[in-house]
Parts: sequence; structure tokens; C-alpha cells
Amino acid sequence: MEVHELLDSRAHGDLRLETRRKPYHFIRVVPAEFGRAAAVGPLLFSKNSETGAFYAGLMLGFRPEEILTDAVAPDAFWPLEMVREGFFTAGENIAIDRNHPRFGDDGDSPLFESDGTPSLSLQRVQRALGQLVRGSAESEAFIAALLEHRLIEPIDISLRFDDGERMSLDGLYSIGLDTLSELDDAAALALFRSGHLQLAYVMIASLQHIPLLARKRNQRLADAV
Repeated sequence: MEVHELLDSRAHGDLRLETRRKPYHFIRVVPAEFGRAAAVGPLLFSKNSETGAFYAGLMLGFRPEEILTDAVAPDAFWPLEMVREGFFTAGENIAIDRNHPRFGDDGDSPLFESDGTPSLSLQRVQRALGQLVRGSAESEAFIAALLEHRLIEPIDISLRFDDGERMSLDGLYSIGLDTLSELDDAAALALFRSGHLQLAYVMIASLQHIPLLARKRNQRLADAV
């Protein structure tokens, strides 16, 4: 059960933070992250289970708990959503989920220094939250523009692995390349000037990672034999 508390140096002065947790197999990213994220895995759309709204995410594996990239390497791309995990904006303040497993005595970094100032790890979280607030607005504008031109469409991801398992991933969406190429000049120019056309092509190009992830999964299966 989540327990949200406003972050306070006196109440949480002894709290420690796990700075590098195993990421989720599909994690939200905002447009400012697309460039680095697209070098790691496919960028796809999914829908918020509560609101039904689209959001963009980075796929790192085909099922929960399965990470097929070297996501925990020190120099690996680390999504803002993972940096801020366990922290939330509360107006002008920051709140934490006190029961989140990221917080505990065995964390590798304190939240605060001995004088009560934010630690470097907490400063990183603060920056990530600010970037996510701005990025969420940018993402909403990008998705609204795509929906206006009916560019978001379901994507069929059906895979067969070397152990005979067949997998079909549902609830994922991409940008229709054919529909995009059929836009009239005015619509294409508007998307270009807003930066949305470039983002769309980054997402489309990132789909090349799907067969690469499947190959990595097959390699893991072979290594496990």
C-alpha cells in the first residue's frame, strides 16, 4: 500500500535510497529522451490502464521481469521515470511513497547530507521530476498531433522463439508509416515545424530493435541449455 509523505529533511534525514534498480520491461519515456532511448530498444505507444490515454514507452523486454538489454551498466541510458521512481510532485513540493522498496536501510545513497541539504542522488531526482513535468506536456502535444492526423495505429508483434514458444504482444501501438507518407504538404510542414515529424521518424526507426531483442532472447535460451 502506498503511503505518500511530503519529503522533509528532518523526518527523512536518515532515509537511504537505492539508486539503481532493475528497470521495468516497458517504461514511459518523454520526447527529450527519444534520441537516447531509441538507441536501446523500440519506442512504442501503450494506453494508461486507468485513463485510456496514450503514452510513449521504451521496451526492454517482452514480458515483466525480462530485461534483454544491458540496462544496469553504469553508462546505460536510464529513463527519467526510473530516476524518479518512488518520488512524486505535490504542487511545489516533492512527496515520497514511504513504503516503496527503493527506500530502506540498505540503500546505497542517503537522501540528505548531514547538514540537511539534498544529496547528489536527491538532486538528480529533483531534476528528473522537473524534466518529467515539462516532458509530459511535450508528450501530450506530440500525441495529440499524431491523433489529429490518425497516425497512431495498433502494431502486430507476433514472435516465435527457438524453444517453440509463440508470443503475441497486445495493447501496443506505433506510427503508421504509410499514413505518415500520405500527409498533405501543409500537415507535414506543421508537424516538421513543431518537431513532431522528427520524433515520429525516431519512433519508427526504433522498431528495428524488436527482432534484435528477439535474437537476444534466443541467445539467452541457448546459453541456458
